[in-house]
Amino acid sequence: MIFHRICCLHRKVILMRTIDWKEESKSVVLVDQTLLPKEYRIIECKTLSSLCEAINSLRIRGAPALGAAGGFGITLAALRSEARDLETMVKDLEVAGKVLKSIRPTAVNLGWGVDRVLRAISDAFDIQGIQDIAFQEAMNIAEEDVATNKIIGEYGAKLLKEGDTVLTHCNAGRLSCVDWGTALGVVRSAIAEGKKIKVIACETRPLNQGSRITTWELMQDKIPVTLIADSMAGWAMHQGLVDSVLVGADRITQDVIFNKIGTYTHSILAKEHEIPFYVAAPISTFDFNGWEGSVKIEMRSPEELRFFGSEQCAPIDVEVYNPAFDATPMENVTAIITEKGVFYPPFLLDEVLV
Repeated sequence: MIFHRICCLHRKVILMRTIDWKEESKSVVLVDQTLLPKEYRIIECKTLSSLCEAINSLRIRGAPALGAAGGFGITLAALRSEARDLETMVKDLEVAGKVLKSIRPTAVNLGWGVDRVLRAISDAFDIQGIQDIAFQEAMNIAEEDVATNKIIGEYGAKLLKEGDTVLTHCNAGRLSCVDWGTALGVVRSAIAEGKKIKVIACETRPLNQGSRITTWELMQDKIPVTLIADSMAGWAMHQGLVDSVLVGADRITQDVIFNKIGTYTHSILAKEHEIPFYVAAPISTFDFNGWEGSVKIEMRSPEELRFFGSEQCAPIDVEVYNPAFDATPMENVTAIITEKGVFYPPFLLDEVLV
């Protein structure tokens, strides 16, 4: 990997897209989110293995961003393959696709991006054609993500009223997408319409994507944000500080919403306090054939709980249960905001395809 370092502790930085293509070096460039908020660093991935490491270590994360990463990963594999014939090249890319999809099994967009590019190259007649088509399709995924998020934002903004305070979990902003964001994109769109909106960001243990990433990107855009511990959400709702809960999604099946661990708890708290619970996600996040029991939930390293950063905060040999995601039942969801509109219960996923 090649690193471009920009210290950002005390100043606003000019943000690039979360993930993009660098034509000069035929490589993927992305924001290393593990270093935020202390440092804004751009990573340049020239090989599939370096991109896989970035995905596995959460340097790049967020369902829509992973969709783009999947597409760019196949492009890297096509450009770096030593295959000399079409059949060998296709086999190489199929292997690369399996490797990419195995890294984050719960988030559906990664596999969606991989499969979309693999389908596109089936029209190629030679190796150069495969490389050209893979690159173009990956770029299409990235460009469409930005446009899709803007549309989601427009639909979702209608659900927010002047002066609302929105509670969010994890990071469903520009850094979870190519740009703009899903849940936070709704906030950005509402503010662009002239509404005064505030955000309460839950820290999102154990990796603190809410405190490290969501607060940082909102402060970069001068959007009012208050950070709370995850365990404070219920009390904040009880005190009347929350008008709605707005989260993203990593996979939406027939019966549940898979999102960052802790989302399920917020949905229960919102339901108890009669607060709207909204989910913002593109159609690419929908798994139309899946259900809760069919999805493998990614288990993360025990060290994420035994340590807080580099500091040990639990006995080294304590048993740890550390799922990355949980499943929120549809009965806890007020509405799902997509680029095709806002859907309300009963959620019939077939209607989304129309």
